Amino acid sequence: MNEVDDAILEFFQALRAPGTGAVAMTPGGVHYNIVERAGASSKSRSTFSRRMSDLADAGLLEIVDDDRSFYIITDLGIGYLEGTVDRDEIPDPRA
Repeated sequence: MNEVDDAILEFFQALRAPGTGAVAMTPGGVHYNIVERAGASSKSRSTFSRRMSDLADAGLLEIVDDDRSFYIITDLGIGYLEGTVDRDEIPDPRA
């Protein structure tokens, strides 16, 4: 987990309105909002794409449209942000 991972998960959490479920976004859309609009990171779009894939492999995000690469945050991702899931409970996507 790194600062880009946290920024991605926090962005998805902020989009999640009670009773409406998770909002699906592409890596490009997430990158645009975090980097271009908010200025919260200077990492490249490819870094966001790679990290979002790793977060999905770890179960923190879920790909809901493989063809267009749309992701949503999972309950595990929300639990991590809320502190109910420890880092050591998150599977290593490279293992």
